[in-house]
Amino acid sequence: MCGIVGAVANNNIVPVLLDGLLHLEYRGYDSAGLVVTCNGLQRLRTTGRVAELKKLVHEKNIQGLAGIAHTRWATHGVPSERNAHPHFSGTAESPARIAITHNGIIENHEIMRKRLQAEGFEFISDTDSEVIAHLISFNLKYTGDLIVAVCASIAELQGAYAIAVMEEARPERIVVARNGAPLLLGLGESGNYAASDASALLKATRNMIYLEEGDVAELTCDRYRIVNCLNTNSVKEVKRSVHESNLSSEAIELGPYAHFMQKEIFEQPSAVANTLEMILNAKSISPNLFGNKAEEVFSRTSNVLILACGTSYHAGLVARHWLESVAGIPCNVEIASEYRYRNPLADQATLVVGISQSGETADTLAAISYAKKLGHQYSLAICNVPESALIRQADLCFLTHAGPEIGVASTKAFTTQLATLLLLAMVLAKMRHKLSTKDERQMIMALRHLPVALQHTLQIESQVKIWAKSFAQKRHALFLGRGVHYPIAMEGALKLKEISYIHAEAYAAGELKHGPLALVDNEMPVVAIAPNDQLIGKLKSNLQEVHARGGELYVFADADSQIMQSKNLHVIRLSEHAGILSPILHTIPLQLLAYHVALVKGTDVDKPRNLAKAVTVE
Repeated sequence: MCGIVGAVANNNIVPVLLDGLLHLEYRGYDSAGLVVTCNGLQRLRTTGRVAELKKLVHEKNIQGLAGIAHTRWATHGVPSERNAHPHFSGTAESPARIAITHNGIIENHEIMRKRLQAEGFEFISDTDSEVIAHLISFNLKYTGDLIVAVCASIAELQGAYAIAVMEEARPERIVVARNGAPLLLGLGESGNYAASDASALLKATRNMIYLEEGDVAELTCDRYRIVNCLNTNSVKEVKRSVHESNLSSEAIELGPYAHFMQKEIFEQPSAVANTLEMILNAKSISPNLFGNKAEEVFSRTSNVLILACGTSYHAGLVARHWLESVAGIPCNVEIASEYRYRNPLADQATLVVGISQSGETADTLAAISYAKKLGHQYSLAICNVPESALIRQADLCFLTHAGPEIGVASTKAFTTQLATLLLLAMVLAKMRHKLSTKDERQMIMALRHLPVALQHTLQIESQVKIWAKSFAQKRHALFLGRGVHYPIAMEGALKLKEISYIHAEAYAAGELKHGPLALVDNEMPVVAIAPNDQLIGKLKSNLQEVHARGGELYVFADADSQIMQSKNLHVIRLSEHAGILSPILHTIPLQLLAYHVALVKGTDVDKPRNLAKAVTVE
């Protein structure tokens, strides 16, 4: 959600700002803007895409040696130019002109707005962000130094945020701050930079510093310093490690693909192979896959609590089946945004697992923190981003190595999460003496074959394209699955909703007769996942219920499931039943269906309306 780029250099930084914003488009946004120092603070803002901002920059020939830029995802105030960032502050009584960009939400903005209005500040926008600009301007009048004013201001703000600030009187520097939203520094030979994501700075530098909670950094062309304001009684300078990013510029470029979502669907064989690299040549698995302390933690674990949102929540639901059937360990899966406002019972023997692609999902981070306050001792992060807040917060971690995921609708992050969660089930099963040596080796062999199986499954794309042409004309759809494949049906419905805007719902197929069957007619397509498992007979009965009422069925079946195509019953066959890995393989056709339906409808596949990639607000 939202994106920040900042730069101070000895040459024109506008190209760096614009390129950075382009690489942050995946986060979701509805307006864009920048401000640079050139005979004062020059600001440009626009609704719509970064391309529009770029056009304005060229028309007005905007250049500068320092600047901050932003893509906004609307929370407070409609998408409009006046609500777009950067925001300014300055009055006759407090003439210091301040410009700010902000990611996140300020929870006490209404109280702060009234107080600042009483001090003579005029609010131009409807945003919570403008409060920050005026508050810094107010504190600067008393402190006389921008970094001190920022520290004083964030002590008064409630919420999660990342901010970048410029002062007209000191145009050679920018100040940034982080509290609950991602922000990092980039150290270059000709300047220094800041951004919400490393991908925004790859063309400028690979040397990154990941800011921690309460960090405030001051950047000039040739130096930087970081102070931490978490303890308002003791603001002190701190040192943070410099990391060399291993992201490649090719990884965040489209290459031969039409969309990032298409690219990321087809990257899944390699993404899963990278995630499983440590065991592909192994004969056995070890708890150390999840960290040095994992064996000690897992030996004390008697049940598992999974906290996640959206697609990651669906991965958790699949994992519950695996953990209980393979490891024989009780598992509960909670939506993070709901869990954090309940009063659940805590058990010190519970392993709390947080799942997030970005590692910056606000609700998941808050839920993990809440679980610890309740008394849960141990946590495990499953995440795609090293140095993310979730990784730093958890006791144990597993990086999924999916590579950058740019499309808002998650694809390869989901399948790599599933592969990781199966590893977790195997490790816990082995430690609980539930996994024989023979079964362990067979499961490792199956995982070793998984990238190849995924590659074969992708070959059904041409058949899915045919379905998409008729499917795109529909307004609603039902998705059916049973057992461990029900969460996969939920994920398929979510994908269709996200990028094609077709209303879709998923049901456990056995629940049809308890209400949803009333929706079935010849205008309601029904998508079913039909693996040849122990529930195939039950599922066939459920499909007959739909067929008998004139419903049109689209079935993704295993080759050996013996479901025959007929009028209003369309079948695409995958491979032979993949056993425990079947949910991972059956994810692929549902992703392809959503993608190709969206193509036919002409929606914005990579940047669907109203959605953001990294949901860093509540």
